[in-house]
Amino acid sequence: MSEHGWDPSGPDGRGRAAAEEPGDTVWRLRSRGCWQEAAELLRPTAEHDPDAALGRAELLIEQCLFTAAHWTQAEQALRLAEAMASGTEQRAAAACARGFLAYVASVLGPRDRLDEAQAALGRTSALLPPDAPGRPLLDFRRGLVAENLLRDRSAAWIAYRRAHEGAGERGDELLRSYTWRHLAALALSRGERGNAREGFDASLRLREQLGFTVGVAPALAALAEVSEPPEAARLRAEAARLVAALGGVPVWLARQLGATGTPGPPPAGRITSETRGTIS
Repeated sequence: MSEHGWDPSGPDGRGRAAAEEPGDTVWRLRSRGCWQEAAELLRPTAEHDPDAALGRAELLIEQCLFTAAHWTQAEQALRLAEAMASGTEQRAAAACARGFLAYVASVLGPRDRLDEAQAALGRTSALLPPDAPGRPLLDFRRGLVAENLLRDRSAAWIAYRRAHEGAGERGDELLRSYTWRHLAALALSRGERGNAREGFDASLRLREQLGFTVGVAPALAALAEVSEPPEAARLRAEAARLVAALGGVPVWLARQLGATGTPGPPPAGRITSETRGTIS
């Protein structure tokens, strides 16, 4: 399990996706923002397989992150995964997903669910031993809560560093594309433009190598923040074209870039200038 579901990393660049055709198809659909189609492929197996149920829930939570919509579907999928979880690792993974959904809903949804996010991630931490495979993902999500809900950059930096190192040890390149970007954003907030550029560039490079198309536009926009004006304009224009080609996702980036032909966020959304480039 990678940052939001099926793991694309591994010796051949796709890990589990290369080992089985259904997983390969799910990854291709997910990477292009086709979460509904990917979730439908997992539905039959998810009805009796706890791991597939969790993977499907993570996909639909990621859809919420990029679209600021479809909350009910994600909630229903997660409840199924929670009900099916049996072992400690499965319960921890389901709790981690619960914390992430509460975080996303707090940033982009209709109400504040900070307490729920903190409780669920705390429960995950209590279930997982220090060297558990799920620790890097947990650390990353705790960093998101610290950065965007608690506004505690010091705590966020520590959590992202742990996640970054753990993801590197486990070869989770998708998660590292996220940790690189967040560490770079925090470096930029301290005026460290050189370090910020290195991190943004690494994040973009990883996403392009993995074929995580839906995540390329945010990486382009982040790199634009530390580029010279002509280069920044080119990067933002490229990001806007990609957002438009993918149907207006991520919706929060579409608004920032003024991408044409893209839907706005739901009226109750909390997309503000404070969340620029740091939602996920």
